[in-house]
Amino acid sequence: MEKLREGFREYTDELLNKVQWPTLEELQSSTVTVLIASLVIALVIFGMDFAFRNLMNTAYSLINL
Repeated sequence: MEKLREGFREYTDELLNKVQWPTLEELQSSTVTVLIASLVIALVIFGMDFAFRNLMNTAYSLINL
């Protein structure tokens, strides 16, 4: 049981004193970066899907003459 308590003390000490948490400004900046990157990737995937769908529809229409 003492090992468990010591492990918990070490865990809380590391979280509270040794981990360097980001500032609010750093966190907001990172969040905005992730949101913009996610939006760009989503738009690229949408564009690829749109182009492929149109390509396949054209191909199918040529086959079903």
